[in-house]
Amino acid sequence: MNRFLQALANLFRIEDLRKRLLFTLAMLAVYRIGAHIFTPGINTALLDQLFEQGRGSVLDFFNLFSGGNFRRLTIFALGIMPYITASIILQLMTVVFPYLERLQKEGELGRRKITQYTRYLTIVLSIIQSLSIAYTLQAQSMNGQSLVYHPGLSFTLMTVITLTTGSAFIMWLGEQITERGIGNGMSLIIFVGIVVGLPRAIGDLYEKAKTGAWGPYTPLALILLLAMMIAVIGFIVFVEGGQRRIPVQYAKRVVGRRIMGGQMAYLPLRVNSGGVIPPIFASSLLAVPATLSLVFQQKYQFIRGIGDVLRFGEPLYNLVYVTLIILFAFFYVGIVFNPTELADNMRKNGGFIPGIRPGRNTSEHISRILKRLTLIGGVYLALVCLLPEWLITGIKLQHLWLVGSWIDAHFPRFILEGLNVNFYFGGTSLLIVVGVAVDTVQQLEAQLVMRNYDGFTRGRGRIRGRR
Repeated sequence: MNRFLQALANLFRIEDLRKRLLFTLAMLAVYRIGAHIFTPGINTALLDQLFEQGRGSVLDFFNLFSGGNFRRLTIFALGIMPYITASIILQLMTVVFPYLERLQKEGELGRRKITQYTRYLTIVLSIIQSLSIAYTLQAQSMNGQSLVYHPGLSFTLMTVITLTTGSAFIMWLGEQITERGIGNGMSLIIFVGIVVGLPRAIGDLYEKAKTGAWGPYTPLALILLLAMMIAVIGFIVFVEGGQRRIPVQYAKRVVGRRIMGGQMAYLPLRVNSGGVIPPIFASSLLAVPATLSLVFQQKYQFIRGIGDVLRFGEPLYNLVYVTLIILFAFFYVGIVFNPTELADNMRKNGGFIPGIRPGRNTSEHISRILKRLTLIGGVYLALVCLLPEWLITGIKLQHLWLVGSWIDAHFPRFILEGLNVNFYFGGTSLLIVVGVAVDTVQQLEAQLVMRNYDGFTRGRGRIRGRR
């Protein structure tokens, strides 16, 4: 603990790091100030009721990445989601368009060009999303009252300008934190938007302990809940830093008067190469039925039935969610990681894996290892994402066909109905929070070590980032 406090003090003792930290905190404070400025012309009380009815729909999904701004429709309601969507689209398009693929390989100049295209696409997506939000708000009503005080063209234009400008400003804040702060600007903005709800979650647990929400088992339930949260966070840190290191031997080469190569290196393959992208894709797809049910449940009863079957905690929801996460893990890793290209680069540089022939055999060997790691990573993501949902809503095994009645009579209620905990950190948000925290600490430690200061941990126990 003393070492950690000493490293923390060193961060403010070094002038450059102190300026970067204070600048980052100032930018994040600006972001939080904007989270309290509402978009004009909207009945926020009725809007809050709409979100209560739409739990589990795409509304909750957007609200997660906006840090709660989407629910209150502040000027930052779109959050960082348009930028994330634009980045993912361009990353996927590099496989389809050779021009983008060439830009990606051109180094710093190509990276700047792709970043510029990402900004333009972010503005376009923000305008489209703002228009859809404006039209949707004007079409919706609650208890016979409209969500918009004065609907019309003026409200639409004002909403589009406000939300698009807010999204562009958040993008600028993230880039400033990346360049002039401690890095990971976009990730830190998402991180702050999520952890701001931590006091609310702590207050909810305090109220349950005070009122004895779980009867005589309340103290034991709180201890088990806290222990499980700590264990899950430790498990995420352990797996996110996990790697499979493939040994690579480089042959000796004579370049002029110098002998190059001849050393042993390692090719690190992460256990969770897809990061948080597979759960995001899976959650967005599974939110579609709930969203359609929210909009069309009065007209079409079968859509409402589909939405009920695919709600949180339902057996079919769990099965489809796990399947989609694993499939998207393989899909994303297959796009961003090319074993054939990696094997060719190793062969051109005189590298080979001991016991494996260069070329096709090396590519197949790396692909085989990557498939196993991706399967393990997909199962890990599914477990981490489902565990918080089970704590909230339980596992609705009593809804299973044939055996549901027997399960309902013999299984404990806290398994079937959950602990009714307002667990603010869902699976996806928990992955983001822990991952960004680990990356940020690792970057700060690297800055300290570069300046000959001790880091947060000792030598071999240093924190390994996800990158």
